[in-house]
Amino acid sequence: MGTRHITLPCLYELLLGKERDRWSPEARFIEAAHNGDVGKIKKIAKELDVQGRGIPVTVANTTYMGMNALHAAAGCGSFSVFQYLVEEVKMDVDLPDTAQQFTPVAHAVTNGNLPAVKYLIDHGADVHQQRAKGNITLLHAAAVHGYSEIVKFLLARGADVNAVSDLGTALTHAAIRGFPSIVKTLLEHNADPNKASCQFGLLSMALQKSSVSCVKLLIQGGAKVSGDSPRDNLLVKAAEKGLTEAIKCLLEAGANPNVPNTFGRLPIELAAEYGTREDVEILFPFTSPISTVANWSVDGIISHVKMEIKQLEDDNFVKERVSDLKRQADEAFKKQDYLNASVLYTQALKMDNFDAKLLSNRSLCWLRMGDGQRAFDDATKCKRLRPKWAKAHYRQGSALMFMKGGNGTEVILPCMPTAERSEAHAESQALFFVFLD
Repeated sequence: MGTRHITLPCLYELLLGKERDRWSPEARFIEAAHNGDVGKIKKIAKELDVQGRGIPVTVANTTYMGMNALHAAAGCGSFSVFQYLVEEVKMDVDLPDTAQQFTPVAHAVTNGNLPAVKYLIDHGADVHQQRAKGNITLLHAAAVHGYSEIVKFLLARGADVNAVSDLGTALTHAAIRGFPSIVKTLLEHNADPNKASCQFGLLSMALQKSSVSCVKLLIQGGAKVSGDSPRDNLLVKAAEKGLTEAIKCLLEAGANPNVPNTFGRLPIELAAEYGTREDVEILFPFTSPISTVANWSVDGIISHVKMEIKQLEDDNFVKERVSDLKRQADEAFKKQDYLNASVLYTQALKMDNFDAKLLSNRSLCWLRMGDGQRAFDDATKCKRLRPKWAKAHYRQGSALMFMKGGNGTEVILPCMPTAERSEAHAESQALFFVFLD
């Protein structure tokens, strides 16, 4: 298992051409190190030693494109080249390159070179090192690329199983990429299945990858399945993807099948549209009856969903139905019946997912009901649909200011990209004064 990388010689050929005689001696030197050819390393070093500093000094200080000999050797080097560079030349095993800030052992991990990883750590490389950019550890890198044996070795040497990079823990990386063997190993070493770096949990990421094996392992490891957020609805994702076994696991673990997605659709409705009859049959005993489904049975649900799909193909029907639902929702809002208004706006959005006004109105309903997170989510979707609409920015700013009043800013802002976080925070400050009631 593991991802493939373009080799260093192939990269040089792409950049410099295939004729080695036209390469600079530094490029040929680094290639020799990559190939583990100690004799050639010494020969080219002698050619490069124009100042008479000696071969060992020249070997230690020659670089090309930010890499030295030890960085290059770590990719696929043999024991003899490491012995020469580390034990004889005394090269620094923790010195990062200047191109990517990879240390020699980081190069070894990225290239899946377990013998090199073992040698370098045995000779002083720091197993706990973190790359400055992204806070990536060796364990993260091994998990990202699917190198299960390297993961096991690093854990045996004391690597922190729950160390957090900008994108999460090693378990996060393994779940995102669907590597069940690594997920299993990490969980056996007490990885926390509920430690995520953003709003989406590890189960959600595994479902996105359609990795049922990872889903099962995470649930067995204690991952929470009871989140009631439409943003991270596990059963919705499993139903949309037709992941029958995942649906079974989630239900057995206590997932709630009566939580709709952002547009008001329950997992059983999505199963009827995207999955199989079996998925509907599995969800049916756990799902509360839907008021709009006249015949509450497996066949009745499937027929209802098919009818809805057919209706959505009729533009006139959709337009009239959305208009009617919006009118009812507006009336409920005027009566301060925000819950019913939100339900009606949701039903309208179910028919037209791209109506920014509906999202804006529902955002205000959530805000009036004290749900700042949902208000922010709808406002953000609204802003993406109509980025130049002032009201969309106002809704987002209002939601942020509401959460700030309840210490909610720290809940949402870290989950956003840095640029969006700064922009949203600035907007919330400005809009608070511009639209202050």
